[in-house]
Amino acid sequence: MEVKIGVQHAPREIVLESGQTAEDVERAVADALGGKTELLSLVDEHGRKVLVPADRLAYVEIGEQTTRKVGFGTL
Repeated sequence: MEVKIGVQHAPREIVLESGQTAEDVERAVADALGGKTELLSLVDEHGRKVLVPADRLAYVEIGEQTTRKVGFGTL
């Protein structure tokens, strides 16, 4: 799923494809904003971690689950 993270005082947003479920991402954001953790930590599809300080979060947009299409289609 695609996750977009807006960071305060940064001109661009962070966009990543995550293998985590929407509930897992939402729980991580809630924990960061609720003060349980100081960092929002997400993992992308390639296993890379993205860490954002919780006090710098502007917004988090959680996209829909994407299904991979296999094969050739007509245009």
